[in-house]
Amino acid sequence: MPVPKGSTLDPERTRATIIQAATAVLYERGLDGIGVAELCARIGVSKETLYRHFGTKDGLVQAVLKARSERVTHWLVKAVSDAGDDPRDQLAAVFDALQQWYDGPLFRGCAMLNAAAQHHVEAVRAITTRHLDRYLDLLTGIADRAGAAQPHLLGRQLLMLVEGATVVAAHHDATGAGEHARQAALTLLSTAAQANPCG
Repeated sequence: MPVPKGSTLDPERTRATIIQAATAVLYERGLDGIGVAELCARIGVSKETLYRHFGTKDGLVQAVLKARSERVTHWLVKAVSDAGDDPRDQLAAVFDALQQWYDGPLFRGCAMLNAAAQHHVEAVRAITTRHLDRYLDLLTGIADRAGAAQPHLLGRQLLMLVEGATVVAAHHDATGAGEHARQAALTLLSTAAQANPCG
């Protein structure tokens, strides 16, 4: 990527620009569906630039996944925060946000789970695990605020609904997948809160 005359190199900005460009390409094609030469051509950098900033294509893949996890987690945390203080509204907001994502023209499933399935290396699996842990923390927090007797267990069940809805939307039918999962999640939340004698 050429540097305009009179400007200076900014390694962090260059790195961020590469990650942003590579994110869309890798999500569209899959981690192993594109070679280094084509990837570099699609994102407009030389192999030397890619290797200087990331070491290898795997290094770029890991940086892309980490950045995507941060962005997606922030997006869902904001959706929950914007929903107000009621845990039911917060949980509904998670699934409403997911349904909007599923309905988008570029939706191809969860990039993290796709990566773990396509790219069997420990570093990618660790990033995927950390991403799911973030989801679990968010959902467990909602369960705790709702007064569930076992918020971690309910959070895990809600995580299964999130990921299950995403898989169904990507590989079967996106129509209403988030809405159907939301109904099941709200039923679980109500049941868990009613079952807690201290709630």
